[in-house]
Amino acid sequence: MFKGKSLYNLQEVKLLNSFQKLLDNLEKLTYSSYVCELVDISMQDEEPNEELYKDFITCLYLLDTDALDYELLIRAFELKVLKATGYGLNFDNCVICKRKLNSSDYINLSYYGGVCEDCEKTNGLKISKAAFSALRFLNKTSMDKVYRLSLSKDVKKEIEKINTSIIFSNYSKKPKSLEMLKFIEE
Repeated sequence: MFKGKSLYNLQEVKLLNSFQKLLDNLEKLTYSSYVCELVDISMQDEEPNEELYKDFITCLYLLDTDALDYELLIRAFELKVLKATGYGLNFDNCVICKRKLNSSDYINLSYYGGVCEDCEKTNGLKISKAAFSALRFLNKTSMDKVYRLSLSKDVKKEIEKINTSIIFSNYSKKPKSLEMLKFIEE
């Protein structure tokens, strides 16, 4: 690989996996497009991030194998992208008073994390304690271990609302890939 005037040129390539099975299923294709779009809008060109790259490839492999719930996998990947780009959520301490958190029912979207029961709950979203625990688990767990978690639709929707709020407010572009899937599901 060598750099031309404005693009890189490949001289020789050995294909390891083309992720061909992703093309057989519209849902998998849409989720894989979303993952690619999310990486594209969250990272600068040529910005190195080996950990995010590993999470990205793992996510594509898991989508390709039908190993787990696609939506849960995508929510976990969103958290990895947020963490890799400096917008990771804090689930260990109250983001206002810094006291240790066991659980919370509120995520502050200005300070990116949970709020204890004693602090003021502004600029954020009220969530269930189950959603907080699930977010904490997904945030700490590697992508290949996400299958260990099983969540209700309501909890997945809460997590999606939090992740998309942060993604939409912090990146220059709004990802559009999942809009097609939601349109088809309706």
